[in-house]
Amino acid sequence: MTTGVRRRMGVEERRQQLIGVALELFSQRSPDDVSIDEIASAAGISRPLVYHYFPGKLSLYEAALRRAAQDLAGRFDEPREGPLGARLLRVMRRFFDFVDDHGPGFAALMRGGPAVGSSATNALIDSVRQAAYEQILSHLGVQDPPARLELVVRSWISLAESTALIWLDGRRIPRAELEAQLVHDFAALAAAYDEEMGALLRRMIEDEPADGPFAHLVGRLIALDS
Repeated sequence: MTTGVRRRMGVEERRQQLIGVALELFSQRSPDDVSIDEIASAAGISRPLVYHYFPGKLSLYEAALRRAAQDLAGRFDEPREGPLGARLLRVMRRFFDFVDDHGPGFAALMRGGPAVGSSATNALIDSVRQAAYEQILSHLGVQDPPARLELVVRSWISLAESTALIWLDGRRIPRAELEAQLVHDFAALAAAYDEEMGALLRRMIEDEPADGPFAHLVGRLIALDS
């Protein structure tokens, strides 16, 4: 039974509440379209009190983005167990879970939003890309990648970002198809132009099951040649 008495929050607890409320609203609409009044109302506090914890919407946006960036970077964390294709597919599923849940905010971040272009925002975006890059290298078992492999992995991460943005514009292609396509794209990028990388990839997919994403790709390529 509730008494109707509102519990007083500590400073850090209130800050975290506001970040969570802002992130939820930014996930539903572009941050440009969300006002401080809306954030205050959703948090159950006054507009001046929001400014007591954050100087303005930009600082609140950056704080929400920092939490989202940590979440997104964690989506690329995958144990090095099982076939490579299955691992990458699980990563892509978690990545698209995030994109699906935070569509407007994700699009605003990548296409331009209230904090885009600031040094803090750029650093956060770069930290996510770097986390993804390091995770992919760990799955390849490479610590000191040659220049071409670095280019391939970073290009593939950019491809995943742009694919997600295009998919958000109408969701006209089933998610599962895009997730599998991106895994196939990684294999194609890695093997197409460099014999050393092709050999590396072949070693990584030796244990691929017949129903795995890489095996499916090979089967389709063989069918095209027949």
